[in-house]
Amino acid sequence: MKGYDDFLPRSVYDVDKVAEIKKLDRDTQMSLLQDLLVFTQDMNWPVAPGVLEILLTFPEEIVPHVQAVLSSEDDNWKWFLLHFLVIKLPVASKVQFKDYLSKVAENPTKMERAEELDEIAKEILATLSLYK
Repeated sequence: MKGYDDFLPRSVYDVDKVAEIKKLDRDTQMSLLQDLLVFTQDMNWPVAPGVLEILLTFPEEIVPHVQAVLSSEDDNWKWFLLHFLVIKLPVASKVQFKDYLSKVAENPTKMERAEELDEIAKEILATLSLYK
């Protein structure tokens, strides 16, 4: 029987493993979500687009994992998550990020402004009809 780590990509180049993950049952995929999210730190990585596809099939389940990243200091990762993941989530999931998005849109830190997180936050809020 495979161990948990056997299901995860070995590197950012392990696109074959991502293809295998797509074939797994939903319960197994769900158990991998938090670790798969790590592979979205840079959407230029070969595994990132495939991982993103998997994550988007769990719009409710990934919310707490994404919120954890949005609470971190990694503004670059936040940029990728907001541009490639959060903006594509259904409204019911996106609205769970409203407090964070509003804070960044209205009062961004110097680094958040440098990463243009305030701009993408406004764009996402607009999809919720919460920002004009």
